[in-house]
Amino acid sequence: MFGGIDEVDWASLAHAYGAADDVPDLLFGLASADPAERETALDGMYGAVHHQGDVYDSTLACIPFLLELVANPTVQDRGGIVELLTSIGGIDLDGDDELDPEDEEFEYAANYAMASSAVTAGADVFLALVGAEDRGVRLAAPLALATLHDDPELVLGLLRERLGVEPDAEVRFACVEAAGRIALRHAGLAPGVVDWFTGLSRAPSHPGLRLAALAQLARCAPHALPADVVPGVTGLLRELRAEPVPAGPPTEAAGRVTESPGSSAEYAAPAPEPPAPVTERVAPGVEPASPGAQPAAPAPEPTGPGAEPSAAVAQPVAPATAPTTEPPATAPEPVPERPSTPTLLGRPREMHAMHDTDRAGRGAPWTADLLRTLHSGLGDRVDDRIALLTDQLCSPDWGQRIDAVRMSSGLLRTWRGAYEELVGLIGEQLADPERRLADAAADALGELFGLAAPAADALAERVASDPGAWVREWKGGPPTLGSAIAALARAGDRRAVPVLARTLELPEAPHDLGYALDHLGAAAASLAPALRHRLGEIELDERLYDRAGPLLYGLTALRAADAVPEVLRVLRGAPDHRREWVAEAALRALTAFGPGAREAVPELRALLRCVGVGSGFSASLAARTAGALWAIEGDAGPVLPVLRAALSGPDSGARRAAATALGALGPAGKEAAPALGDLLRAAEPWTRVDAALALWRTTGDHGQSWPVLRSAWETLPNTRVPIAECLAQLTAEGAERILREELAAVRRHNAIDGGYGSHDIFTDEKLLALCRRALTRERPA
Repeated sequence: MFGGIDEVDWASLAHAYGAADDVPDLLFGLASADPAERETALDGMYGAVHHQGDVYDSTLACIPFLLELVANPTVQDRGGIVELLTSIGGIDLDGDDELDPEDEEFEYAANYAMASSAVTAGADVFLALVGAEDRGVRLAAPLALATLHDDPELVLGLLRERLGVEPDAEVRFACVEAAGRIALRHAGLAPGVVDWFTGLSRAPSHPGLRLAALAQLARCAPHALPADVVPGVTGLLRELRAEPVPAGPPTEAAGRVTESPGSSAEYAAPAPEPPAPVTERVAPGVEPASPGAQPAAPAPEPTGPGAEPSAAVAQPVAPATAPTTEPPATAPEPVPERPSTPTLLGRPREMHAMHDTDRAGRGAPWTADLLRTLHSGLGDRVDDRIALLTDQLCSPDWGQRIDAVRMSSGLLRTWRGAYEELVGLIGEQLADPERRLADAAADALGELFGLAAPAADALAERVASDPGAWVREWKGGPPTLGSAIAALARAGDRRAVPVLARTLELPEAPHDLGYALDHLGAAAASLAPALRHRLGEIELDERLYDRAGPLLYGLTALRAADAVPEVLRVLRGAPDHRREWVAEAALRALTAFGPGAREAVPELRALLRCVGVGSGFSASLAARTAGALWAIEGDAGPVLPVLRAALSGPDSGARRAAATALGALGPAGKEAAPALGDLLRAAEPWTRVDAALALWRTTGDHGQSWPVLRSAWETLPNTRVPIAECLAQLTAEGAERILREELAAVRRHNAIDGGYGSHDIFTDEKLLALCRRALTRERPA
């Protein structure tokens, strides 16, 4: 085995961690009789040689030896190697193979192209694997063939033949999925595949196979789905529920995985997880929950085609970030050396391992992958998807319900609809004794903000019944609000306030508490004294921004002008480290306090005089300081020169801050109109938008501004909220059309391929409310 391996100059090749001289050991490890050695070797291949999907020269050199391993029936766990080769050779270049050789991406694209060619050239080896004794090999072979073999018609015939004799249900589903991939990649074969799927979906066979066929129809030819697809699928699910259920769920669950490349935008990869929780805390005077009520270990994400990881599934959520442009809090420094157990986004082998853990105790757990594929194919058929999810959430099988919760999150993030009943059903899962399901429901509701109102009573009951989950402790990080109380606060429900007050009595309050208060408004005013007290006791050291930022945000949301002394203390005492970040947060608070912050005026005037003279502050801070002075005094005289100077300066951040401040001045800022007009031609699009909004508000004339804003509305969806805020106050010809088009759109304006933000749903719902308000104002009763 491995003839010629010693002839390769591995030391001259590279992988993610430098010289590739360790690669021969990894290859021999894959052939080892020791399962631990094989596991370590495969970890090393994914962690270094194919790190995060990259293809290096050492990756290319490995391909012949990996193909040799796959062809050798004495090698164990060949399924993992097949998946590795599928990942290495199956990169879709999306036209990158046409890159200019001088382009810095050319080398990467060339490596991907060479890898695809090399694996495709040896893909005949996969043909014999569809009938291998090893189930893992049979499970991996269909996708490898559909992705890599250059004779798709041959592969399709082999898959159809195998389907008739394959005894394992999931391998049969893999054959159907692989056929769907062929249909998507080879248009000439698609009609025949669609006809086959249609026949499979109607044939008197196992309900799982019929469901798999419907899922692939939705993926390849949504128009071919039967009109009664939802009743049909719910009937299949009921048949599957009648099948025997394995033993109960494990007491511990593995970590989570993230999205595989090329999946739907609805099921995009989330942000990195916070450190793992080590304990739960109980507020003063509250009895801890009984041992039986302690949370189960986090459940892993479901994976596979169209996988749908949620922002935090059965795990504590990271501190909610306020919708602001501030830099994030300090994160631990990355460790430069190679990890002992590397990981990879979308890594198939790891997905299967985590699937196995999550599946324990569930009936037909593979239905999750099939249903996610079906949901992705149904796309904007929101009513059909709601009906399907409603049935899933009413299932007696907790596994189907946890899948439905996660799929509901994907639907809600991407599409608009009438979700009241669906949200109410998600709320009902909060009382389920299966902790993973209840936690997943709380996490899903936390993304909804005001849309969670139909589940508010269920959230309040969950919070009241489980004080031990009000606050979560994290190893290596600050405590945060538990997911249920965070969701209740984000929904704007005043029943969250007493609980938040109790958590503020703890020695270390939840780090993210302040970010929940703007959704509670005046109902949370009673929390201001406790926030002031904590802000007044914070040490003015290099951790000031991390600790003071959320408190300042909360006081800003509450317009707590009594906190001016504490805010000024922080502003005066901020250390050099992140000094400007602290100052900006303090200025936002003073601006929100308005005339109630009059005692801050001398401090602000002094700050305005020193900015830019070796102070360490940027020009944008001068504009923000001027804006705060205007909010407090209402006198344009002292602030206009500062703002006009910022408009003409080289700092784009300062120009934007000045334009925003001038917009707040309204007609009092009309003197700056010529400079704002000049910025309508700025290179940076957001500068043009901010200037156009300010010019409109200061002059009352939309003639110059509206063309800029209308163009931005069409090309930069994230500008729509501030533009709609302006349209809710001012009128422009043609605005009614775009407002009505926005309200008629089914897809959320900020839904993107490949990711989502924690405030995306909130922001989109805010846009819809502003559009309605603008239309109502334009057509008064």
